[in-house]
Amino acid sequence: MKGVLFTIMKKWLLPVFASFMIMAGTGTDTAEAASQKELTATAYKYIGVPYAYGGTTSSGLDCSGFTQLVFKQLDIPIQRTTSGQYSQGTSVSKSNLQVGDLVFFNTTGKPTSHVGIYVGNNKFTHAGTSTGVITASLSESYWAKRYTGAKRIASFTNGTENAADEVKDAAVDFSYYASRGEVALQLAKALNLDTSNTNSSFIDIKSNSKYAGATTALKKIGVFSGDENGKFNANSPLTRAEMAKVLVKAFDLQMQSNTLTFSDVKSSHWAAKDIKNLASNKITVGQGDGTFGVNDSVKLVDLSAFIDRAKNK
Repeated sequence: MKGVLFTIMKKWLLPVFASFMIMAGTGTDTAEAASQKELTATAYKYIGVPYAYGGTTSSGLDCSGFTQLVFKQLDIPIQRTTSGQYSQGTSVSKSNLQVGDLVFFNTTGKPTSHVGIYVGNNKFTHAGTSTGVITASLSESYWAKRYTGAKRIASFTNGTENAADEVKDAAVDFSYYASRGEVALQLAKALNLDTSNTNSSFIDIKSNSKYAGATTALKKIGVFSGDENGKFNANSPLTRAEMAKVLVKAFDLQMQSNTLTFSDVKSSHWAAKDIKNLASNKITVGQGDGTFGVNDSVKLVDLSAFIDRAKNK
């Protein structure tokens, strides 16, 4: 009798246990591992990292490699592929998105062919194939047409719908670091460019913007071209790797001999030649520890020093 009862209980409990395991494996991680500010600050840290198919490190990232890396930094394990990440968490409607939710898009004919991280204020951060890691808007026609859904893998605390703007200010102190807009202003002044034309072709720079004349002039000479959506992103930081490319182009720097090498700049890096060029002209000597700091944001003090040295070449 006991054997029969055990068999019956086993048959009943196993499906229940299996159901519990399935729900535990795909549900939302509610552990307060990070706040919305920490999540967004971590995501912004990789802005400017170039796209690399199969990339999972700060030297190059694909879309799911980026989302996995950000979550990994916050001790939240998620799967490697976009489809794998879509199989996790709980579905969230577009109207109920919260900072940290994964947003998915159909960019190749598959519903889960692209993924990004919602950062509030109707924006998401992602690794685009032609842009690298940037922030974009869900309202942009390209993304709005391809949006397929969202998943909440973890709940992040202490945030609001405007967390992206709050975090951006907190994570990137523009009294210390240089924004793209500030770079444009200083470069236009250093190059003595005519900034009277304020009809900027960048869709996010209005004619009354203080950056309008400088960005228009710099685009005319090929220093800045904007992102894949035609935006300049004046309030975003600039990485040191991006700064190298901008300076080489702006001042038409020519490669010199006896250049330095940096441990974090591989020959395959997209900005390797420009960084080498900058070093050969003694405009930079790196971070003092043998690295260049390719993904570090440019400091205002360094920007001024770089421009002064470049002007004297």
